[in-house]
Amino acid sequence: MSPSVNDIALQSTGTRALGRGAVLAAMCLGVLIAQIDTSVVNLAMHAIGTDFRAGVSALQWMLDAYNLVYAVLLLSGGLLADLYGRRLVFLIGAAVIAGGSILCACAADIGTLIAGRAITGVGAALLLPSSLAVIRVVWPEEKERGRALGVWASCNGLAFAIGPTVGGLLIDTSGWRSVFLLAVPMAAGALVLAWLSVPESADPHSRHFDLPGQLLGAASLGSLALAAILGHDGGRLWIMALVVALATLLLFLRVEARRGTAALVPLSLFRLPPFAGAITAIAAMTFGVYGMIFLVPLLWQSVGHLTPRLAGLAMMPSALAFFLVSNLSGRFAHHVGPRLLAAGGTALIGCGLLILSSSTAAAPIWLAQIGQIAAGVGMGLNTGPLFGIAVGSVGRERAGTAAALVNVARMTGASLGVALLGTVYGLLGGGAAGFTGAMLLGGTVQLGGALTALLTIRR
Repeated sequence: MSPSVNDIALQSTGTRALGRGAVLAAMCLGVLIAQIDTSVVNLAMHAIGTDFRAGVSALQWMLDAYNLVYAVLLLSGGLLADLYGRRLVFLIGAAVIAGGSILCACAADIGTLIAGRAITGVGAALLLPSSLAVIRVVWPEEKERGRALGVWASCNGLAFAIGPTVGGLLIDTSGWRSVFLLAVPMAAGALVLAWLSVPESADPHSRHFDLPGQLLGAASLGSLALAAILGHDGGRLWIMALVVALATLLLFLRVEARRGTAALVPLSLFRLPPFAGAITAIAAMTFGVYGMIFLVPLLWQSVGHLTPRLAGLAMMPSALAFFLVSNLSGRFAHHVGPRLLAAGGTALIGCGLLILSSSTAAAPIWLAQIGQIAAGVGMGLNTGPLFGIAVGSVGRERAGTAAALVNVARMTGASLGVALLGTVYGLLGGGAAGFTGAMLLGGTVQLGGALTALLTIRR
């Protein structure tokens, strides 16, 4: 197949003016924008509710508008990156996040704030898949791409480590609006660096905007995100949303199977064992980890072990372990192979959750910390290799689609983990018994993901 015009442009421009270091810095800023924005907004809920006299339901939608819009548009973001340019879509995503953040900071009522959060979700759906796709294209060599992805993945841990600290400081000193303005200079930095350093690339190859696939994919992912949102309140509505998600998923698969290579998500990708195994392990990873992040601080506060602020600080060692180990995961993968690192890291997360299950209501704190740190180290070991395997096992012409599916797997695992592990926790009466049952299930799913990675991923 002859190279496209954009392929030739990429080869001729290299990495433009500033080199690969600037490309990686721009992509890392993109991840930090999205993740810090998510982690700090929770801290501002009380102050926002007081200012706007908003109820719990409105505040919940202020948080969930971002997640719902992000889920609905995620597949579209990956496709647009492949069709029209990964650099272009990244730039638009960063600009949209900045605009949405400014709208949130200037909001005069809770409705405007919810709209600003929804706009920010649009930006994240464009920015995150395109950033991963840019790394796939700019680092075609597996070894160097593994190192770049290790640094990129570590920004997730860094965001969760510094986000609550910085957010709390800003709220105390400058008010809740400053939390949203935090994203603006970071988005500006990402825009400038990406404009100067990232080479444009696109691979349309007779592909087009698959409207039936887009609508069904959006309905399925949106219903899944809605199930996770409704699951926080108990009841049965989340089960109905989950049924809708499953029904629309089956229709989506039927439509995509008929479209073959022109599909939004060619199902042939899942016949590639490394890709399917990596996607499965990613979903298993977030299933247990996000369930842990949801339940551990909830339990600490409900039984009176820790205050909200101390609970946030107690979660930090796990995030720091994730950040520090992720930076080294590319080097580790070069020595022991991405397969062993992906499977071993996922298994270590499972062991961490099983350690948590052996504690009594996440106490003593030191035992819970051991479990959380083990999970953080496991995430640091496996995140970069798993992402690298997923995007590296498909052709670069599908880089945006593969990157979007990586994020779909993350979101799906996280949504199901919070909903199902939270349900197990409630069905068993909460407290120590509910927590033990939830962590046992989460750890078992992790070990299943580790076994899948070990059996399907090959060097």
